[in-house]
Parts: sequence; C-alpha cells; structure tokens
Amino acid sequence: MAAEPQPKALTRKPLLLNKVEGSQEVVNMAAIVPKEDGVISVSEDRTVRVWLKRDSGQYWPSIYHAMPSPCSCMSFNPETRRLSIGLDNGTISEFILSEDYNKMTLVKSYQAHQNRVMMILFVLEMEWVLSTGQDKHFTWHCSESGQRLGGYRTSASACGLQFDVETRHVFVGDHSGQVTILKLEQESCSLVTTFKGHTGGVTALCWDPIQRVLFSGSSDHSIIMWDIGGRKGTAIELQGHNDKVQSLSYAHHTRQLISCGADGGIVVWNMDVERQETPEWLDSDSCQKCDQPFFWNFKQMWDSKKIGLRQHHCRKCGKAVCGKCSSKRSSIPLMGFEFEVRVCDSCHESITDEERAPTATFHDSKHNIVHVHFDATRGWLLTSGTDKVIKLWDMTPVVS
Repeated sequence: MAAEPQPKALTRKPLLLNKVEGSQEVVNMAAIVPKEDGVISVSEDRTVRVWLKRDSGQYWPSIYHAMPSPCSCMSFNPETRRLSIGLDNGTISEFILSEDYNKMTLVKSYQAHQNRVMMILFVLEMEWVLSTGQDKHFTWHCSESGQRLGGYRTSASACGLQFDVETRHVFVGDHSGQVTILKLEQESCSLVTTFKGHTGGVTALCWDPIQRVLFSGSSDHSIIMWDIGGRKGTAIELQGHNDKVQSLSYAHHTRQLISCGADGGIVVWNMDVERQETPEWLDSDSCQKCDQPFFWNFKQMWDSKKIGLRQHHCRKCGKAVCGKCSSKRSSIPLMGFEFEVRVCDSCHESITDEERAPTATFHDSKHNIVHVHFDATRGWLLTSGTDKVIKLWDMTPVVS
C-alpha cells in the first residue's frame, strides 16, 4: 500500500529551547523538574542523571548515578521528590532527591518483575507503585513498605499504564492491541472490562480524569479516544502519524492532546471540537455505488459478463466501492483523518471546505521520539529520542 501523504505543517511552531546531550545510549524516559530549570533522565546506558541549567545556558549533570542494569522507565513525584526507576532486570529502585537536586538517596529496591520493567506510576494518594513488565504482569506495591500487594497477568507485555484515583481503575495497554481495565482494592483487583480497536500493539496511554476519556496510541500509527465516562461505547480515531505512536500527553487547560511518534512528528490535536466516529466498513459482493461485481463474486461476473474489480472502502460512509467510484481523496479532520484518504465520489462532493479545516498542527522534531513529558505550567515539552538527545520545546505558540 502506498504511504499516505503527510499533512502540511501549519505556521505556528514550537520553539526549540535547548538540547541536552551526553547519554551514551537511548534515553528511555525523562521529565522536566517543576519550578526548576532541570531535567531528570534514565537511559539504556544504566545512568540516572539530573541535569540543571547553568549560567552558560547549558544543562550539566548535577547527579550522575550508575545503576546495575539498563534503566527502562521512571516515575517522579515533585511533591515528595520520590524517584522510582524501573530496570531491565525487573527491579524497581526508589530514591529521594535532595531539595537542591544535587543528591539522590536510595530508599528501597524490590523485585517487581521477572524481566524488564515497562512502565511505572507512583500514586501518592494510595501510596502505591504500579508497574508493568515484559513478563506479562501488572503489579502494585506499597511505596512505604515495598510489599507486593497484588498482580494481574495481561495477554501480552504492556507499555501503556494509567490510573484514575477517584475510581481506583487502572488502564493497561498491551502489545496484543488490547486495553484492560481493572478495579484495584488494597490487596486485590477485579477485571472490569477489556476493549480492542487497534490492529497493532498499544504503545502509550493517556487519561483525562476530568472528561473521563482515555487515549491510546499504537504501533498501527493511530490514536483512539475512548469515551469511558460517557458509557456509550464511543471510540474516535485519530490518524496523523506515519509511524508508530510512541508517547501521549494531554493539556487539560486547553483540551489539546500531544502525540509523538517514531516518525519524529509532534502532533497537537484540538479535542475541544465535536468529533465523529469513523464508520464500520460494510461488506458487499459488488460495488455499492455502480453494482459492478468484486473479483470473488464469480456468479455475478458470469451472469453480467463483467470482469471482477478490487474492493475499496469510503472512509466517510464506510460503503464498499470500486476504484472508479472512489477516485477522489479528501481530508476529514472531524473524523480524525488529517491527511487525505479514499472517499467515494458522492461523499467527496458533500465535504465542504469548512469540514476540511485542520483540527491539528504538525511539527517535525528531527529525531525519533521514544517519550514525551509536558509541563503545563510553563508550556514546555520534553522529547527524548533514539539519537540519545533530549530536546526542550516551548509549546506556547501551539498549546494556548
């Protein structure tokens, strides 16, 4: 299948504030230190580093700590300055950072998984540490004692993890493309439901507790917005990347979703618009516009003495159509298609210029992004990439 054309970037662009370089391997995760000109990073080179901005304008490590195994993920709580680090060997190590961010003190370590820790969340309200691993397990521990409270086996290793404090629901997205919702108690959990809409593995989750909406990014290049709170089963699809979606973040004050991918794209989606669900693709043995048989419909081909045609689908109405009846392309932003997709000729005529108006902005970070962190108070976005570089962006021209 030919690659879809990349939508044109709009004029408002993020401003690159700084680059943080010095890691010897991929920076798997990093976070902006609130109220400080600082960054915390964990890397495949086994290092934990705290970078503080010096008078020269450059970031230099005030802390350089070597771990016994590659650092796969982290979770930082600014209120307690608790830093939880997941390692490739399945261990989670917890540190407390000093007020001046020049020292880190080990509090405890525990074997949470049998192999690589994929994601960590520290929940201060519950004093829980939630984690997923390549061992296909979701676990949660008491952050005070380090005691394991419970676990759940997922269908595949999980990269997506989010938690809703109000309902104690945890969302786990795994490599099979499935999202599992669990209800956590102090030492037990129950399965609420599972749902699947991606054709590839879930690579990232983002939860909006106000609108009660869950966003899932996938290796199939798409994002799905699941309306959990509406209880109507609504799932909105967003198509804006040409490679797997790696990380998601949500700006609550402006209702904008930020997605980043292996294509280097930073996409800012306006979620404060009324979006439409993409239709289900209809099944038919012949074109639902001109009635020409498709190539497997031998009887109609014989009866009409016509050669069978290849089946396509209109992205707007979902009808099964032939190539001749779907020769046009159009963007349909309110359905999540920011780039041009196949539509039938009648739908193409019905789409107005106003309906083609973009609802997202597209920007090139110039590196393969593996993780993002958004600081809403300053409008800063941090991206870490496979090029071992951390980039800091001022997003206020875009997210405002």
